[in-house]
Amino acid sequence: MNNQKNRVACINCNLRKLCLPSGLGSQDLAHIDEVIVVRRRLKRCETLFCTGDDFAMLYAIRRGFFKTSTALENGREQVTGFQMPGEILGLDGILDDHHTCTAVALQDAEVCFLPLDRIRALSPLVNGLQHHFHKIMSGEIVQEQGVMLMLGSMQSEERLAAFLVNLVGRLHTRGFSRTEVILQMTREEIGSYLGMKIETVSRIFTRLMEQGVVKVNQRHIHILDQVALIRRASQFEGARAS
Repeated sequence: MNNQKNRVACINCNLRKLCLPSGLGSQDLAHIDEVIVVRRRLKRCETLFCTGDDFAMLYAIRRGFFKTSTALENGREQVTGFQMPGEILGLDGILDDHHTCTAVALQDAEVCFLPLDRIRALSPLVNGLQHHFHKIMSGEIVQEQGVMLMLGSMQSEERLAAFLVNLVGRLHTRGFSRTEVILQMTREEIGSYLGMKIETVSRIFTRLMEQGVVKVNQRHIHILDQVALIRRASQFEGARAS
């Protein structure tokens, strides 16, 4: 395990507008820098936390992709989400002080540690900090509701289209292309998240290619017809995030 840790200054991070409330002054950022004292580097496939671990931290992703998952009774993995830079990991542990999922790096990554007790102590000093984290938790609830809607009411092709639209939209807010993406997750992991077999995921990618909607080269996805892709995802409102 790579335990390299470094001090981190939020004022120098280009993702702070995603992790932290907007409009923070230099004094507010200085207060937060006193709380977020370390940044940890993880290698691909390294675990950040496991189901059942004690909850004491939130984690802001600075670099890299993660997946969260739970183990089913039959021992199989159920992927519950994919997270990217600027997003927060660890909210699952707030309810009973233990993590209910496992978070694993899908590529080499860096995360900033946010000790929960120190965040609570800091909230009265930094305007909007507590409200910001409440918004993040509310967003998690809305996202879970969206996934339940997707799995319960959408056909397989619509699910995959919604997944791609949502993924590209989130990446676009971080300065990436609206039409190209390199998938950091496997098709098997996508299938687990969307409730589909890997063969179904592959078949739908092939169908979308034949219809001229996307071009697929292994994990490199080039969206050729955005309108057609969004139309297929129209039942999943959460996929419209941009």
